[in-house]
Amino acid sequence: MPATAPNRDLRFLDPAVIARLATMELKARTVVEGFLSGLHRSPYKGFSVEFAEYRQYLPGDDLSTLDWKVYARSDRHYVKKFEEETNLDCHLLLDVSKSMTYRGGAPTSKLEYGSVLAASLAYLMNRQRDATGLIAFDEKILARLPASARPGHLHAILLALEKLSPGDRSDVGRPLHQLAEALVKRSLAVLISDLLDEPDTVVRGLKHLRHRGTDVIVFQLLDPHELRFPFKGAARFTDIESADEITADPSRVRASYLKALEEMRAFYERELRGVGIDYLMLDTSKPLDFALLAYLDARSRRK
Repeated sequence: MPATAPNRDLRFLDPAVIARLATMELKARTVVEGFLSGLHRSPYKGFSVEFAEYRQYLPGDDLSTLDWKVYARSDRHYVKKFEEETNLDCHLLLDVSKSMTYRGGAPTSKLEYGSVLAASLAYLMNRQRDATGLIAFDEKILARLPASARPGHLHAILLALEKLSPGDRSDVGRPLHQLAEALVKRSLAVLISDLLDEPDTVVRGLKHLRHRGTDVIVFQLLDPHELRFPFKGAARFTDIESADEITADPSRVRASYLKALEEMRAFYERELRGVGIDYLMLDTSKPLDFALLAYLDARSRRK
């Protein structure tokens, strides 16, 4: 994983700060510009947003295409990609099911956090001149904007994200299969979800996408309360999607809950990385830098 942005720049990516901004466009611009500012001031060499527009020099490449300014900063030989090498169709898949509305120990819900993440990625993709699309889903696709790089399309995506309403039950696998069948050219799919569904079903959908030649990045969003289970005293827990209730003593079930959570994470890690899918679990109380770095790292490896 590439180096993180300096700590002084994380204030631009703090969910509590971003939540107070008025529009999705302002949120995305603040996040991305703060993030890139941190990258450009980073003491680490060899990684920057600009490298997504370059590829490493290969024997036989025309020496006149070498970028010596990049070499001076990174001590590596890079050549500028041609336009057809650079552009990519990117599809953002955002889970808007009811479980994503949960907010416990974070300043925003998982859905709000995921929407800002999707908006920031769309903004960043636009800077990369990639065609970007959006799919919002619960158990079915609720909204879809096809991938496009035309002027005004970024604004349409940001406006759609700003107007999203929570859906119902989740079925993560279904839209993945639908997208896999629909894609006809080189693409990158980014899934943003809490993945609180049947893991086998989710993995089958993601593998379907991957086997069709699509590069895939998965961000699993979880609230800090879901990650650490800090509850005390007997409590009633309600499933947001089914309304099923259970009364339990957190001190008695915490260990088994955390074990099950770790087993789920390990399952996704093993199954997805085994087929070349990038996977990252995100705490929704934390800044967005790791997610953006993960995207740029994956994007820079796409040739």
